[in-house]
Amino acid sequence: MSNHPNPTTADSAAGRHYSVIVAGGGQAGLSVSYYLKQAGIDHLVVEKNTVTHTWREQRWDAFCLVTPNWQCALPGWPYRGDDPHGFMKKDEIIDYLDGFIAMVDAPVLEHTAVTRVKRGADGVYTVATTAGQFTADHVVVASGGYHTPIVPRLAERLPASIVQMQSSEYRSADTLPEGAVLVVGSGQSGAQIAEDLHLAGRKVVLAVGEAPRCARFYRGRDVVDWLADMGYYDMPVEQHPLREGVRDNTNHYVTGRDGGRDIDLRRFAAEGMELYGRLDDLRDGALQFAPNLIDNLKAADDTYNRINAGIDAYIEKNGLSAPPPSRYEPVWQPAGERTTLDVAASGIGSVIWCIGFRPDFSWIDAPVFNGRGYPEHARGVTPVEGLYFIGLPWLHTWGSGRFSGIARDADYVVARIRNALQARVAATETAGV
Repeated sequence: MSNHPNPTTADSAAGRHYSVIVAGGGQAGLSVSYYLKQAGIDHLVVEKNTVTHTWREQRWDAFCLVTPNWQCALPGWPYRGDDPHGFMKKDEIIDYLDGFIAMVDAPVLEHTAVTRVKRGADGVYTVATTAGQFTADHVVVASGGYHTPIVPRLAERLPASIVQMQSSEYRSADTLPEGAVLVVGSGQSGAQIAEDLHLAGRKVVLAVGEAPRCARFYRGRDVVDWLADMGYYDMPVEQHPLREGVRDNTNHYVTGRDGGRDIDLRRFAAEGMELYGRLDDLRDGALQFAPNLIDNLKAADDTYNRINAGIDAYIEKNGLSAPPPSRYEPVWQPAGERTTLDVAASGIGSVIWCIGFRPDFSWIDAPVFNGRGYPEHARGVTPVEGLYFIGLPWLHTWGSGRFSGIARDADYVVARIRNALQARVAATETAGV
């Protein structure tokens, strides 16, 4: 039995037919349920763990939002606190989500995994789960795109004495054994975890990837506020210069910690963090790194300055009053490229893999996936009638996989479902005349 409102038991749901089954009970799935309830459409949300469990179980202790609180705009549940330009910490995020869960009061079947989705010749979907089989006219896949943690085979060759974990398993510096910590990857999670360890006084070795970075504040405001005014967050994917290619981009690293600030890996290096390029191999007891640290740091800084230059242009074009512009200049430079690190001599006691996740939609039997395993869709609507996706990065806009844009996407998908159901009723009535 769920601890959340409106629980559904396997016994009460088993074998039933629904107009819509939603696979996934995170903020995306619950947002779909919100609009389905408004439309009076019967449905079931199926969640393999508990609703919004990722926020509770796969975030480190000091985790906080990297976008300001005002962007928390789940449907019917905008941010209600007194710090719209602050950054909610983990416990505050959970409180926010708990309020949303209670408000939506979705029909949820928890601790139930969807194992197979297939559309029959009659257009009805069979949805097999660990709690039995259901049928539905429409299926909305709201399980996100981050399913299988990426850990390279190289991990198998590290000494057994080294503790290894994926970023979703990290909680705090205190939970790691003594010794230096190797963090592999410098995207949002990697950069923030490296910062968390660094602030805790741990020796950190960071394998720096190609992730870009951005400023937290620029010319008197949060960069997110500027970009919102510039319309960036309303830009649909088909208008982005990269088109669908933007979905493959790594998120910019920045932090909301302690009121928000830049993450400057160069400054960390000046304070003792060891930076290397991309981790490539392990040979004869030594880690092998690509000689691309200098290029990776420069590329991240170039993106930082390019975003700020765009803000400068916007301010000038609109005649706005703001503090003067500035340009980031490196506070530290590598003396050269270091490409090897002896594992034993380095004192590394733990490794945190922060190189992302792979999607796993193998349970969906439908011809909608490309060669990389991602679904082909237009704003979440696939070429297969009755099958939809939601909550994926850049499904429609930048905010599609975030609190800020999920409402718009869920409303759109549910409107398509409602129209399809109404058309079916009208066709049935016409045929019966």
